[in-house]
Amino acid sequence: MGADAGLSRIDTTMFTCPYCGLPQERVATLDADWVMLEPDMEPLAHTVPAERRWITVADGRVTVYGVCPPVVEQRCRIEHELACPSRALPDLWPWLTSLREENRRASERRDEPERPPSPAELPATG
Repeated sequence: MGADAGLSRIDTTMFTCPYCGLPQERVATLDADWVMLEPDMEPLAHTVPAERRWITVADGRVTVYGVCPPVVEQRCRIEHELACPSRALPDLWPWLTSLREENRRASERRDEPERPPSPAELPATG
C-alpha cells in the first residue's frame, strides 16, 4: 500500500467566479476553512510571495507554505483572485507598490515642461 493508504482525500468542488465567470476550485485548508484556488495551476513556489503559496498535503487539504527560501523544485497553488482578470491585483509587495507610485510621480514630473523662473526667483543684480 502507498503512503496515503488509509487516508481519505478531501473532496474539492468547482465553482464559477462571480467576477469573471471562469472556474475556481474550492479546497479545504488545514485551518478548517476554504480557499478558492486557480484550477490546474501549480507554479514554482519561489515565484509566488510566501503568504500566497498554498501547498497540498496528503489528504488533499492545503496550507500556506511560507518557507523562505522555498525548496527550488517545490510547486504550489495560487488563489484564483490572483489570476482573475476582473479583479484588481492585491498589493503583494507594499514596498514595491510604493516604489512604483513614486516612480510614476517622478516620471510625470520629468515629462512636465520646465517653466521659466519668475522675477522673484531670479538672483538680485546690482
